[in-house]
Amino acid sequence: MMWGHSAMLRNNPAALIEAAQAEPLDARAKLLRRLVLRGIIGGGRGHVGPALSMIEIFRVLYDDILTVRPDEPEWPDRDRCILSKGHGCLALYAILADKGFFPLEELDTFCRTGSRLGGHPELGKVPGVEASTGALGHGLSIGLGMAIAMRMQKRTSRVFVVMGDGEINEGAVWEAAMTASKHRLSNLTAVIDCNGLQSYGATTEVLDLEPLADKWAAFGFDIIEVNGHDTTALRNAFAARSDAGKPRAVICRTIKGKGLPDAENNADWHHKSKLSEAELAMVAESLGAG
Repeated sequence: MMWGHSAMLRNNPAALIEAAQAEPLDARAKLLRRLVLRGIIGGGRGHVGPALSMIEIFRVLYDDILTVRPDEPEWPDRDRCILSKGHGCLALYAILADKGFFPLEELDTFCRTGSRLGGHPELGKVPGVEASTGALGHGLSIGLGMAIAMRMQKRTSRVFVVMGDGEINEGAVWEAAMTASKHRLSNLTAVIDCNGLQSYGATTEVLDLEPLADKWAAFGFDIIEVNGHDTTALRNAFAARSDAGKPRAVICRTIKGKGLPDAENNADWHHKSKLSEAELAMVAESLGAG
C-alpha cells in the first residue's frame, strides 16, 4: 500500500483495518515476532497479542526514524521512544535486543528471577528503556515533559510515545494532550496502537473511542491515520515533522496478535501463561522455526 492511498483512507478506519488484516509479513517481520515468542517461551508467560500488534511500529521507528546509539543509550542528543502500554514490553525488548542494546540471549530470561527483563519496562535497568511504565496512561505526560525540556535545551531531538487504544481511556492522557497542544510541541508524536481490543473486551464495548481521529484533532493535534502494519505508510507518517506547529498523533490501525492466525483479534491471546504443543506448532508454521 502506498502512502497516498493510506492518506486517502484517513476517515475510513474500517478500510484501514481490513488492509492491516491482509498485510503480509516479510522476513524481518517474522524474525521480530519470533523474538517476542522467544521471550514468552523463556519466561513461561507474557502479553502476546499486545506485543505483536506493535512490531511494525517499533521496527520502523528503530530501523528508519530514531537517532539513537545502542552502545551509548544515555546519549543526550538521542531521540526518545516511550512505550506507555508497558505490558506490551516484549515488542520493545525484541527490537532493543535486535539493535544491540543488550544480548539476544537475555530474551530467554524474560520474567525469570534475577533478569532485568521484567513484565513491564524499567528505566535504569534495561538499556534503551526511557521510562518505567505499566501503570497505564502516564507515558504521554512523561513524553511531553521531555519534549519541553528538549526545546528549552535547544535540542533537535524528537519524542515518540506509543500508547494502546484501551489505555487512552485514562483521563491523564487527555490532560497531557491539552498541555502538549498548549505548548505547540511539534517535537512530540503520540502513536496509538489501535487494535480494537483491550484486556477484557472490544474497545467499542468497553468505552467506544470513535471518532478517534476527530478527538485528537479537537485536542489540537496534527493527525495521520494509517494501516499500522504497512511499513511504508508508517515510515512516511513518522519521518515528517508537523509543519503546523502542533504535536502529532499517528493512529495506527493494527491487528492484535498479528502474524499468528489463532491469536489475531482473539482476546484469549492478550496474555499467555504458557504455550501448548499445538500453539507452538502453529507459531512454527506461521513464523518459521529459525
